[in-house]
Amino acid sequence: MKILVAIKRVQDYNVKVRPKSDGSDVDIDGIKMGINPFDENALEEALRLREQELATEITVVSIGDSKNEDVLRHGLAMGANRAILIESEESLQPLGVAKVLKGLVEKEKPDLILLGKLALDSDAGQTGQMLAGLLNYPQGTFVSKIEIDNNKLIVTREIDGGTNILEMDMPAVLTADLRLNEPRFVKLPNLMMARKKTIEKIKASALASDTSTKLELLEVLVPPSRKAGIKVSSVKELLEKLKDNEGIQL
Repeated sequence: MKILVAIKRVQDYNVKVRPKSDGSDVDIDGIKMGINPFDENALEEALRLREQELATEITVVSIGDSKNEDVLRHGLAMGANRAILIESEESLQPLGVAKVLKGLVEKEKPDLILLGKLALDSDAGQTGQMLAGLLNYPQGTFVSKIEIDNNKLIVTREIDGGTNILEMDMPAVLTADLRLNEPRFVKLPNLMMARKKTIEKIKASALASDTSTKLELLEVLVPPSRKAGIKVSSVKELLEKLKDNEGIQL
């Protein structure tokens, strides 16, 4: 079984980001970047499937410029067999990413496509669903458990108030939740060896002819500060505070 894992380069989740002074976007100049945490869970699960001898080849793919080679080498250091950089100078939106990945899936023909359920920077959570729709593949989103039985995928996914379990044929698209697993620690020797490995490169335009943007970013703002809380001693006092301080008529 061949597995394709899409990974995105995003800001480190420990870094508190700020908007640019003109509000045109988030300012990421000079901050630490790395692999999107949800994508790392997806890659870890692919590695575990290979360790169970259910997968034979794992390919990691990322879209962007040469800076994305660092997350691909991280994927190789974790244990991926191959790495592909889809070169694009544009900042693609989820539909554009899905179209490019569709072109790569048609070229590589993996049995399973794994992605994170969302990216830390955009928080959109759309690419996996769009990719499955474009390919007309079955999909499982927000997946917290993956099993394979008689070439059938059995996935447990998180929903409001609990979980549900789906059975589907392959090829399929799955998006990983953080609960899926705990990614392995990458040792320094593996990182050093990954630096010497070859990264294949493909132009995004060779995989999809139309990746034009459909959404316009108007402005990025810092959220308004929250008001200090007020402690009350009774329901009567709470109602009075809502009326006097918030203008709520009850």
